[in-house]
Amino acid sequence: MSLCLASAGVVKTLSVAAFTLAWTHSIEKTAWQEDWLITSAGLELTQARIKGTGAGMEPPPEARLVGGWFQWSPPPLPRPEVVLGNSGAAGEWLLCHAGRCQTLSEIFGHPIGANVTTMSACDNP
Repeated sequence: MSLCLASAGVVKTLSVAAFTLAWTHSIEKTAWQEDWLITSAGLELTQARIKGTGAGMEPPPEARLVGGWFQWSPPPLPRPEVVLGNSGAAGEWLLCHAGRCQTLSEIFGHPIGANVTTMSACDNP
C-alpha cells in the first residue's frame, strides 16, 4: 500500500507505510501532530499530539502529558480518505516520514494555496 495525495486534479503517490501529519493550529498557533498507518482498509490514525490547549484543541480525557505534548491513541477507525483544507492562516500541512518533513507544496512541486488535498491509501505504483 502507498499514500495517494490528490489536489487540484493532480495525484501524487508516496511509497510509505506510515507517516506523520503535522500543522500549526490557525487560531492558537500551537503545533499538532498525528501519526497515520496505511492499511488495506484505509488510513488509520494511531496517535495524536498537541503542544498545548486552547480553542478547538482540547485533548481528550485519556491524553497524557509527555515531553510537553498532550498525546493519546484514538480507537482504531480506518478511513477511506482524509480531506485537508488550508485557510492560509497558519502555514501548510507537513507530511513527515523517514525522518524528513515536506510541505504539501513541496510534494506537489507547486504552491497548493487554498486547494483541498485528499489523502487515501492506494496500491503501490
